[in-house]
Amino acid sequence: MLRRWLGLALGAAVTVGLSVAAAPMARSEEKVLNVYNWSDYIGADVVAQFEKETGIKVNNDTFDANETLEAKLSTGNSGYDIGVPTLTPFLQRGITAGLYQKIDKSKLKNYGNLDPDLLKTMAKYDPGNTFAIPWISASDIIAINVEAVKKAWPDAPLDSWDLMLKPENLQKFASCGVEFLDSPTDVIPVVLHYLHLDPNTHNTDDIKAAADLMFKLRPYIRKFDSSGYINDLAGGDACIAFGWSTDVSVAAKRAREANKPYTIKIIMPKEGTLTYIDTMAIPNGAPHYDLALQWLDFVMRTEVALQTAKEYSARVGEITTKAQMPPEIANDPGVYPPPAVAATLFTIEDIPREVDKFRNRIWTRIKTGR
Repeated sequence: MLRRWLGLALGAAVTVGLSVAAAPMARSEEKVLNVYNWSDYIGADVVAQFEKETGIKVNNDTFDANETLEAKLSTGNSGYDIGVPTLTPFLQRGITAGLYQKIDKSKLKNYGNLDPDLLKTMAKYDPGNTFAIPWISASDIIAINVEAVKKAWPDAPLDSWDLMLKPENLQKFASCGVEFLDSPTDVIPVVLHYLHLDPNTHNTDDIKAAADLMFKLRPYIRKFDSSGYINDLAGGDACIAFGWSTDVSVAAKRAREANKPYTIKIIMPKEGTLTYIDTMAIPNGAPHYDLALQWLDFVMRTEVALQTAKEYSARVGEITTKAQMPPEIANDPGVYPPPAVAATLFTIEDIPREVDKFRNRIWTRIKTGR
Protein backbone atom coordinates (compact mmCIF):
# COMPACT_ATOMS: atom_id res chain seq x y z
CA MET A 1 0.00 0.00 0.00
CA LEU A 2 2.83 2.36 0.86
CA ARG A 3 4.52 1.65 -2.47
CA ARG A 4 1.21 2.19 -4.25
CA TRP A 5 0.67 5.50 -2.47
CA LEU A 6 4.19 6.62 -3.33
CA GLY A 7 3.63 5.57 -6.91
CA LEU A 8 0.41 7.54 -7.15
CA ALA A 9 2.04 10.55 -5.55
CA LEU A 10 4.97 10.35 -7.94
CA GLY A 11 2.65 10.01 -10.90
CA ALA A 12 0.66 13.02 -9.80
CA ALA A 13 3.85 15.03 -9.35
CA VAL A 14 5.01 14.09 -12.84
CA THR A 15 1.61 15.04 -14.26
CA VAL A 16 1.70 18.42 -12.51
CA GLY A 17 5.27 18.94 -13.64
CA LEU A 18 4.36 18.20 -17.23
CA SER A 19 1.41 20.60 -16.99
CA VAL A 20 3.61 23.35 -15.61
CA ALA A 21 6.23 22.69 -18.27
CA ALA A 22 3.58 22.79 -20.97
CA ALA A 23 2.17 26.12 -19.82
CA PRO A 24 5.07 28.28 -21.09
CA MET A 25 4.98 26.37 -24.36
CA ALA A 26 1.28 27.14 -24.76
CA ARG A 27 1.90 30.79 -23.99
CA SER A 28 4.77 30.97 -26.47
CA GLU A 29 2.44 29.71 -29.18
CA GLU A 30 -0.09 32.47 -28.55
CA LYS A 31 -0.05 35.13 -31.26
CA VAL A 32 0.37 38.26 -29.19
CA LEU A 33 2.05 41.54 -30.10
CA ASN A 34 3.05 43.99 -27.38
CA VAL A 35 3.15 47.59 -28.62
CA TYR A 36 4.39 50.56 -26.57
CA ASN A 37 3.14 53.75 -28.24
CA TRP A 38 2.34 57.34 -27.41
CA SER A 39 -1.20 58.00 -26.18
CA ASP A 40 -3.67 58.97 -28.91
CA TYR A 41 -1.22 58.18 -31.69
CA ILE A 42 -2.72 55.67 -34.11
CA GLY A 43 -5.81 55.51 -36.30
CA ALA A 44 -8.88 54.47 -34.32
CA ASP A 45 -9.49 51.25 -36.28
CA VAL A 46 -5.92 50.23 -37.12
CA VAL A 47 -5.40 47.83 -34.21
CA ALA A 48 -8.78 46.14 -34.69
CA GLN A 49 -8.13 45.72 -38.42
CA PHE A 50 -4.72 44.19 -37.78
CA GLU A 51 -6.14 41.77 -35.23
CA LYS A 52 -8.99 40.71 -37.54
CA GLU A 53 -6.73 40.19 -40.52
CA THR A 54 -3.87 38.38 -38.78
CA GLY A 55 -5.41 36.76 -35.73
CA ILE A 56 -2.71 38.44 -33.65
CA LYS A 57 -3.83 39.96 -30.36
CA VAL A 58 -2.37 43.46 -29.81
CA ASN A 59 -1.61 44.72 -26.33
CA ASN A 60 -1.30 48.47 -26.87
CA ASP A 61 0.31 50.14 -23.85
CA THR A 62 0.93 53.89 -23.89
CA PHE A 63 3.43 56.40 -22.54
CA ASP A 64 3.62 60.20 -22.66
CA ALA A 65 7.38 60.85 -22.57
CA ASN A 66 10.37 59.47 -24.45
CA GLU A 67 12.18 59.22 -21.14
CA THR A 68 9.58 56.69 -19.95
CA LEU A 69 10.08 54.51 -23.02
CA GLU A 70 13.85 54.76 -22.73
CA ALA A 71 13.82 53.81 -19.04
CA LYS A 72 11.52 50.85 -19.68
CA LEU A 73 13.71 49.43 -22.45
CA SER A 74 16.97 50.13 -20.60
CA THR A 75 16.04 47.63 -17.88
CA GLY A 76 16.10 44.81 -20.44
CA ASN A 77 13.44 42.16 -21.14
CA SER A 78 10.69 44.78 -21.34
CA GLY A 79 8.40 42.33 -23.16
CA TYR A 80 7.60 44.91 -25.87
CA ASP A 81 7.78 44.06 -29.56
CA ILE A 82 7.30 47.60 -30.91
CA GLY A 83 8.44 50.93 -29.48
CA VAL A 84 7.84 54.42 -30.84
CA PRO A 85 10.91 56.56 -30.00
CA THR A 86 11.49 60.04 -31.38
CA LEU A 87 14.37 59.96 -33.85
CA THR A 88 16.59 62.43 -32.01
CA PRO A 89 17.94 62.08 -29.49
CA PHE A 90 16.09 58.96 -28.30
CA LEU A 91 16.32 56.49 -31.20
CA GLN A 92 19.77 57.86 -31.94
CA ARG A 93 21.18 57.05 -28.50
CA GLY A 94 19.02 53.95 -28.12
CA ILE A 95 20.79 52.43 -31.12
CA THR A 96 24.16 53.21 -29.54
CA ALA A 97 23.00 51.68 -26.25
CA GLY A 98 21.77 48.51 -27.96
CA LEU A 99 18.10 49.08 -27.10
CA TYR A 100 16.87 48.22 -30.61
CA GLN A 101 17.53 45.46 -33.13
CA LYS A 102 17.90 45.51 -36.88
CA ILE A 103 14.78 45.32 -39.03
CA ASP A 104 14.74 42.62 -41.70
CA LYS A 105 13.55 44.78 -44.60
CA SER A 106 13.41 41.76 -46.91
CA LYS A 107 10.21 40.77 -45.06
CA LEU A 108 8.56 44.18 -45.51
CA LYS A 109 6.85 44.19 -48.88
CA ASN A 110 5.47 47.69 -48.25
CA TYR A 111 8.82 49.28 -47.39
CA GLY A 112 8.85 51.01 -50.78
CA ASN A 113 5.82 53.07 -49.66
CA LEU A 114 7.94 55.10 -47.24
CA ASP A 115 8.67 58.80 -47.76
CA PRO A 116 12.24 59.08 -49.14
CA ASP A 117 12.71 62.55 -47.64
CA LEU A 118 11.94 61.26 -44.14
CA LEU A 119 14.18 58.24 -44.70
CA LYS A 120 17.00 60.53 -45.82
CA THR A 121 16.66 62.61 -42.67
CA MET A 122 16.54 59.50 -40.50
CA ALA A 123 19.63 58.01 -42.16
CA LYS A 124 21.77 60.75 -40.59
CA TYR A 125 21.11 59.14 -37.21
CA ASP A 126 20.22 55.59 -38.26
CA PRO A 127 22.67 54.83 -41.09
CA GLY A 128 21.06 52.74 -43.78
CA ASN A 129 17.69 53.07 -42.02
CA THR A 130 18.64 49.86 -40.27
CA PHE A 131 16.72 50.09 -37.01
CA ALA A 132 13.48 52.02 -37.60
CA ILE A 133 10.79 53.23 -39.98
CA PRO A 134 9.24 56.73 -39.93
CA TRP A 135 5.86 56.90 -38.21
CA ILE A 136 4.81 60.55 -37.85
CA SER A 137 6.62 63.83 -38.43
CA ALA A 138 5.35 66.88 -36.53
CA SER A 139 6.41 69.98 -34.60
CA ASP A 140 6.28 71.75 -31.26
CA ILE A 141 3.67 74.48 -31.57
CA ILE A 142 1.43 76.92 -29.74
CA ALA A 143 -2.16 75.77 -29.30
CA ILE A 144 -4.86 78.33 -28.57
CA ASN A 145 -8.54 78.49 -27.84
CA VAL A 146 -9.14 81.29 -30.32
CA GLU A 147 -12.13 82.85 -28.61
CA ALA A 148 -10.66 82.66 -25.09
CA VAL A 149 -7.31 84.11 -26.17
CA LYS A 150 -8.94 86.99 -28.04
CA LYS A 151 -11.14 87.72 -25.05
CA ALA A 152 -8.12 87.82 -22.74
CA TRP A 153 -6.04 89.89 -25.15
CA PRO A 154 -7.72 91.20 -28.33
CA ASP A 155 -4.41 92.30 -29.90
CA ALA A 156 -2.43 89.18 -29.02
CA PRO A 157 0.46 88.43 -31.44
CA LEU A 158 -0.82 85.18 -32.92
CA ASP A 159 2.27 84.46 -35.02
CA SER A 160 5.08 84.47 -32.49
CA TRP A 161 6.58 82.70 -29.48
CA ASP A 162 6.23 86.11 -27.82
CA LEU A 163 2.69 85.01 -27.07
CA MET A 164 3.90 82.39 -24.58
CA LEU A 165 7.53 83.16 -23.83
CA LYS A 166 7.24 86.76 -22.68
CA PRO A 167 6.14 86.75 -19.03
CA GLU A 168 4.08 89.92 -19.36
CA ASN A 169 2.18 88.29 -22.23
CA LEU A 170 1.65 84.90 -20.63
CA GLN A 171 0.31 86.60 -17.51
CA LYS A 172 -2.72 87.70 -19.52
CA PHE A 173 -3.82 84.06 -19.94
CA ALA A 174 -3.17 82.78 -16.42
CA SER A 175 -6.84 82.91 -15.48
CA CYS A 176 -8.05 80.89 -18.49
CA GLY A 177 -5.42 78.16 -18.26
CA VAL A 178 -1.81 77.84 -19.45
CA GLU A 179 -0.19 74.42 -19.96
CA PHE A 180 3.27 73.30 -21.10
CA LEU A 181 4.53 69.90 -22.18
CA ASP A 182 6.27 68.06 -19.37
CA SER A 183 9.32 67.51 -21.54
CA PRO A 184 12.69 69.22 -21.05
CA THR A 185 13.88 67.83 -24.39
CA ASP A 186 11.14 69.82 -26.11
CA VAL A 187 10.68 72.97 -24.08
CA ILE A 188 14.27 73.90 -23.19
CA PRO A 189 15.58 73.71 -26.81
CA VAL A 190 12.68 75.88 -28.02
CA VAL A 191 13.37 78.47 -25.32
CA LEU A 192 17.08 78.40 -26.22
CA HIS A 193 16.21 78.98 -29.87
CA TYR A 194 13.89 81.85 -28.87
CA LEU A 195 16.80 83.41 -26.94
CA HIS A 196 19.04 83.07 -30.04
CA LEU A 197 21.10 80.35 -28.38
CA ASP A 198 22.01 76.93 -29.73
CA PRO A 199 19.13 74.51 -28.95
CA ASN A 200 21.71 71.70 -28.84
CA THR A 201 24.10 73.56 -26.58
CA HIS A 202 26.47 71.76 -24.23
CA ASN A 203 26.94 74.97 -22.26
CA THR A 204 25.17 74.79 -18.90
CA ASP A 205 25.17 78.60 -18.66
CA ASP A 206 22.98 78.71 -21.77
CA ILE A 207 20.62 76.17 -20.21
CA LYS A 208 20.52 78.32 -17.07
CA ALA A 209 19.53 81.30 -19.23
CA ALA A 210 16.62 79.30 -20.66
CA ALA A 211 15.68 78.16 -17.16
CA ASP A 212 15.73 81.76 -15.89
CA LEU A 213 13.09 82.65 -18.47
CA MET A 214 11.03 79.59 -17.52
CA PHE A 215 11.17 80.58 -13.84
CA LYS A 216 9.70 83.95 -14.81
CA LEU A 217 6.92 82.21 -16.74
CA ARG A 218 6.28 79.63 -14.03
CA PRO A 219 3.77 81.65 -11.90
CA TYR A 220 1.37 81.74 -14.86
CA ILE A 221 1.62 78.05 -15.84
CA ARG A 222 -1.22 75.96 -14.44
CA LYS A 223 0.10 72.56 -15.44
CA PHE A 224 3.00 70.65 -17.03
CA ASP A 225 1.44 67.71 -18.86
CA SER A 226 2.16 65.70 -21.99
CA SER A 227 -1.16 63.93 -22.55
CA GLY A 228 -4.01 65.34 -20.45
CA TYR A 229 -3.63 68.76 -22.04
CA ILE A 230 -5.42 67.40 -25.10
CA ASN A 231 -8.68 67.03 -23.20
CA ASP A 232 -8.05 70.25 -21.29
CA LEU A 233 -7.90 72.16 -24.57
CA ALA A 234 -10.87 70.32 -26.04
CA GLY A 235 -12.94 70.81 -22.86
CA GLY A 236 -12.16 74.49 -22.43
CA ASP A 237 -10.04 74.03 -19.29
CA ALA A 238 -6.95 75.47 -20.99
CA CYS A 239 -6.85 78.41 -23.37
CA ILE A 240 -3.22 78.20 -24.47
CA ALA A 241 -0.64 75.43 -24.49
CA PHE A 242 2.87 74.57 -25.61
CA GLY A 243 2.18 71.25 -27.31
CA TRP A 244 2.74 68.81 -30.12
CA SER A 245 0.91 69.55 -33.35
CA THR A 246 -0.64 66.08 -33.66
CA ASP A 247 -2.06 66.29 -30.13
CA VAL A 248 -3.59 69.68 -30.82
CA SER A 249 -5.22 68.35 -33.98
CA VAL A 250 -6.89 65.72 -31.79
CA ALA A 251 -8.03 68.42 -29.33
CA ALA A 252 -9.47 70.51 -32.16
CA LYS A 253 -11.34 67.50 -33.52
CA ARG A 254 -12.80 66.61 -30.12
CA ALA A 255 -13.96 70.18 -29.58
CA ARG A 256 -15.70 70.18 -32.96
CA GLU A 257 -17.34 66.81 -32.36
CA ALA A 258 -18.63 68.03 -28.98
CA ASN A 259 -20.05 71.17 -30.64
CA LYS A 260 -18.00 73.41 -28.36
CA PRO A 261 -18.51 77.17 -28.91
CA TYR A 262 -14.83 77.75 -29.60
CA THR A 263 -12.08 76.77 -32.01
CA ILE A 264 -8.76 75.15 -31.14
CA LYS A 265 -6.03 76.40 -33.48
CA ILE A 266 -2.38 75.58 -34.12
CA ILE A 267 0.15 78.43 -34.41
CA MET A 268 3.50 77.88 -36.12
CA PRO A 269 5.65 80.66 -34.64
CA LYS A 270 7.48 82.83 -37.15
CA GLU A 271 10.74 82.49 -35.21
CA GLY A 272 10.77 78.78 -35.97
CA THR A 273 10.32 75.73 -33.81
CA LEU A 274 11.46 72.19 -33.13
CA THR A 275 10.47 69.57 -35.65
CA TYR A 276 10.79 65.84 -35.07
CA ILE A 277 10.19 62.39 -36.52
CA ASP A 278 8.64 59.71 -34.36
CA THR A 279 9.69 56.25 -35.48
CA MET A 280 8.72 52.63 -35.01
CA ALA A 281 11.43 50.23 -33.92
CA ILE A 282 11.76 46.71 -32.54
CA PRO A 283 13.30 46.57 -29.05
CA ASN A 284 16.24 44.28 -28.49
CA GLY A 285 14.98 41.02 -27.04
CA ALA A 286 11.45 41.49 -28.39
CA PRO A 287 9.65 38.18 -27.76
CA HIS A 288 7.72 38.23 -31.04
CA TYR A 289 10.09 39.56 -33.70
CA ASP A 290 8.27 38.07 -36.70
CA LEU A 291 4.92 39.42 -35.50
CA ALA A 292 6.53 42.84 -35.09
CA LEU A 293 7.58 42.71 -38.74
CA GLN A 294 3.99 41.88 -39.71
CA TRP A 295 2.85 44.95 -37.76
CA LEU A 296 5.38 47.24 -39.45
CA ASP A 297 4.39 45.97 -42.87
CA PHE A 298 0.72 46.49 -42.05
CA VAL A 299 1.04 50.10 -40.88
CA MET A 300 3.05 50.99 -44.01
CA ARG A 301 0.09 50.20 -46.25
CA THR A 302 -1.32 53.30 -47.90
CA GLU A 303 -4.90 52.81 -46.74
CA VAL A 304 -3.76 52.03 -43.18
CA ALA A 305 -1.33 54.95 -42.95
CA LEU A 306 -4.01 57.27 -44.31
CA GLN A 307 -6.26 56.52 -41.33
CA THR A 308 -3.65 57.80 -38.91
CA ALA A 309 -2.76 60.75 -41.14
CA LYS A 310 -6.38 61.94 -41.27
CA GLU A 311 -7.07 61.21 -37.60
CA TYR A 312 -4.17 63.39 -36.43
CA SER A 313 -3.80 65.82 -39.35
CA ALA A 314 -0.26 64.53 -39.60
CA ARG A 315 2.49 63.81 -42.06
CA VAL A 316 3.05 60.07 -41.80
CA GLY A 317 5.83 57.86 -43.09
CA GLU A 318 3.85 56.61 -46.10
CA ILE A 319 4.64 58.81 -49.12
CA THR A 320 1.36 58.92 -51.06
CA THR A 321 -0.94 59.99 -48.23
CA LYS A 322 -0.48 63.74 -48.85
CA ALA A 323 -2.25 63.53 -52.20
CA GLN A 324 -5.22 61.86 -50.49
CA MET A 325 -5.51 64.27 -47.58
CA PRO A 326 -8.25 66.94 -47.37
CA PRO A 327 -6.98 70.24 -48.86
CA GLU A 328 -7.02 72.00 -45.48
CA ILE A 329 -4.49 69.43 -44.20
CA ALA A 330 -2.44 68.98 -47.37
CA ASN A 331 -1.96 72.76 -47.55
CA ASP A 332 -1.35 73.26 -43.84
CA PRO A 333 2.23 74.57 -43.37
CA GLY A 334 2.26 73.00 -39.92
CA VAL A 335 1.76 69.55 -41.44
CA TYR A 336 3.65 69.85 -44.71
CA PRO A 337 5.99 72.83 -44.25
CA PRO A 338 6.76 74.75 -47.45
CA PRO A 339 10.39 75.79 -47.98
CA ALA A 340 9.95 79.16 -46.22
CA VAL A 341 8.58 77.49 -43.08
CA ALA A 342 10.97 74.53 -43.26
CA ALA A 343 13.89 76.97 -43.23
CA THR A 344 12.85 78.14 -39.74
CA LEU A 345 12.63 74.65 -38.24
CA PHE A 346 15.36 72.92 -36.24
CA THR A 347 15.96 69.48 -34.80
CA ILE A 348 17.57 68.35 -31.57
CA GLU A 349 20.45 65.94 -31.21
CA ASP A 350 21.94 63.82 -28.48
CA ILE A 351 23.92 65.77 -25.92
CA PRO A 352 26.45 64.53 -23.34
CA ARG A 353 24.87 62.62 -20.49
CA GLU A 354 26.10 65.05 -17.85
CA VAL A 355 24.51 67.96 -19.74
CA ASP A 356 21.28 66.01 -20.17
CA LYS A 357 21.22 65.23 -16.45
CA PHE A 358 21.79 68.90 -15.64
CA ARG A 359 18.89 69.87 -17.92
CA ASN A 360 16.62 67.30 -16.29
CA ARG A 361 17.51 68.49 -12.79
CA ILE A 362 16.81 72.09 -13.65
CA TRP A 363 13.55 71.05 -15.30
CA THR A 364 12.42 69.51 -12.02
CA ARG A 365 13.16 72.82 -10.32
CA ILE A 366 11.17 74.70 -12.96
CA LYS A 367 8.14 72.46 -12.49
CA THR A 368 8.19 72.79 -8.72
CA GLY A 369 8.96 76.51 -8.89
CA ARG A 370 12.02 76.14 -6.63
